[in-house]
Amino acid sequence: MITRRAAIKNTLLAGAAFSFLNSSEESTAQTSTAIPEAVDGPFILPPLGYAYDALEPYIDAKTMEIHHDKHHAAYVKNLNLAVAKLPGEQQKWSVEDLITRLSQIPETERTAIQNNGGGHFNHSLFWATLKKDGGRAAGLLGDAIKAKFGSYEDFEKQITATAMKVFGSGWAWLSLSPEKMLLLESTPNQNSPIAGGNQPLLGIDVWEHAYYLKYQNKRADYVAALLKCINWDVVSGRFAKFTA
Repeated sequence: MITRRAAIKNTLLAGAAFSFLNSSEESTAQTSTAIPEAVDGPFILPPLGYAYDALEPYIDAKTMEIHHDKHHAAYVKNLNLAVAKLPGEQQKWSVEDLITRLSQIPETERTAIQNNGGGHFNHSLFWATLKKDGGRAAGLLGDAIKAKFGSYEDFEKQITATAMKVFGSGWAWLSLSPEKMLLLESTPNQNSPIAGGNQPLLGIDVWEHAYYLKYQNKRADYVAALLKCINWDVVSGRFAKFTA
């Protein structure tokens, strides 16, 4: 059972994992992976935080390397390029502000901000909520999942079904509504739940670049493997933070 004290600790850990989202200073955190060369702008590629092979045999090292160092890095680079074209005050906005206030962004840069801002935010959360053999949700979040979905096993079935129904590229999410109710949802491409007012607790990336080297077209096998790699301590910390 996760106590309130443990939940607060997990919240701090999750917050630390997200502190890079609007920082122009390169992180000095010690990790087992190198951060690719930074691009000019307010946003940086966060360190992965663990070795590329840390999730083996579920997620292979080469996929993790390409996913983080190439795909996420490209979102950060293109986000900085787009932000540089915004009016001065908007260049100081956090990535959350950019996504949730998209209608205020000049139309010429709106799509680039939506795609690359979402890609940066979504992947930053994704890396922070992964670890090998993560177990299952417990404590306050575990109780909430049981109340909402019937059991943890039923939750796994339902989020898997959500991920399988995503047409093409996108994400499946365990989110928290403004009323602080758990829900499952999906978004296309790099759209994020925060754009619709929900707070994502956990995301499953179902873009092919997240799994194709190892699982090819077997998305269901990838989702089953990824669910063995959820860092429920971090997810529980986010749940505690946003339900406090």
